[in-house]
Amino acid sequence: MLLLVVLLLTAFGLLILYSTGQTDLVGRIRGSWLAQPQWLWVKQLIYLVIGIGLAAAMYRMSFRLLEWATPWLYGLSLAMLALTLVIGHGAGAAKSEKSWIGFGGVNVQPVEFAKLATILMLARWFAARREPPLTLRGLLQPIMIALIPALLVLKQPDLGSAIVFAGILFGVMYWAAVPVSLLVFLASPVLSLVLSFSTAAWSIWMVILFLLLLYWRPFFLEGIAVYLANSAMGVLALVVWARMQEHVRSRIISFLNPSAYSQAGGFQAVESRVAIGSGGWFGTGLTLGPQKRSGYIPERATDFIFAVVGEELGLLGVLVALGLFVALLFALVRIARQASDPYASLIVFGVASLVFTHVFENVGMTISIMPITGIPLPFFSAGGSFLMALAIGLGMSFRAAEEGRAASYVES
Repeated sequence: MLLLVVLLLTAFGLLILYSTGQTDLVGRIRGSWLAQPQWLWVKQLIYLVIGIGLAAAMYRMSFRLLEWATPWLYGLSLAMLALTLVIGHGAGAAKSEKSWIGFGGVNVQPVEFAKLATILMLARWFAARREPPLTLRGLLQPIMIALIPALLVLKQPDLGSAIVFAGILFGVMYWAAVPVSLLVFLASPVLSLVLSFSTAAWSIWMVILFLLLLYWRPFFLEGIAVYLANSAMGVLALVVWARMQEHVRSRIISFLNPSAYSQAGGFQAVESRVAIGSGGWFGTGLTLGPQKRSGYIPERATDFIFAVVGEELGLLGVLVALGLFVALLFALVRIARQASDPYASLIVFGVASLVFTHVFENVGMTISIMPITGIPLPFFSAGGSFLMALAIGLGMSFRAAEEGRAASYVES
């Protein structure tokens, strides 16, 4: 099932990427012919071939060897993220960021591979313990495992990828059977920070949090710390807002009211919604989307490629794409449940968390339920680094499926 869904998503993604290059715009951007919009699907096909090779290599690698190498891979990923802050550069709509490193004319985004390394490190940490931590203090180490690369990525700055690290952390902790109450308490300060922009919403949340503390009854000092942290977030909101970089602040403002900022930060969100809405039930037809052909869909081959799906294939195409993603997540969870050992199981669920967070962020920002963070849509968005990292993660998942099937066969 996993192989079938991956093949369908890959074919669907290449088809839509081909369509993004079919426009009425005149002119040629700098670079080789592969850099031209109409040939991006060919470039993506080359990355796909490389990704298949990487997936095949990971499929043949023992989890025992991978577990031994995990600390080294994690350390290397942190070193690459730190190096990116020194010699990194931007690209496309993210020219102001330091997210890419050039190697002989090829640009690589280290954060995509750091996400995988973080999954491996978290899986190794939880797999080495018979019981999950039952206190917030016991979760300090896995929190730091995800927090260190997230902070380095925020420094670039890349808010979207930083959110992915949080999604991976919570996904792996959930699968490792960390109590739901601890997950809620851990996420509560961030939620409090978000809600603090509305005094009424923040006040209601603080009452709910107090009731949750009474119901779940954590250790006294930890309960006090959680409530104080949430209270502090309400006070620190203004400080965080004042120190926030201007382009990040603009994205948040335009997210809250994109129509009022349609000529500034809200332009992308407004045009994306117009494109998706104009698709109707069955779309305008592949390659025929007027918003796309006239260039009104921003970053149509990367961040907002889902808007092309909505415009040209309509609600039907959107449902097919989302249905395939649901099938992919279902297949990964099934493999994680049947894996032969905890380390492999946690890795596969971590990959599922990675895919889910990317899909939720990307689709969410195209329909204005998430701020614009510039995150790629798996299998669809143009870009080699994420596609190759995704292939590596799927290669490990195929390996886990094979070992799980072999173990169940031996037991039967």
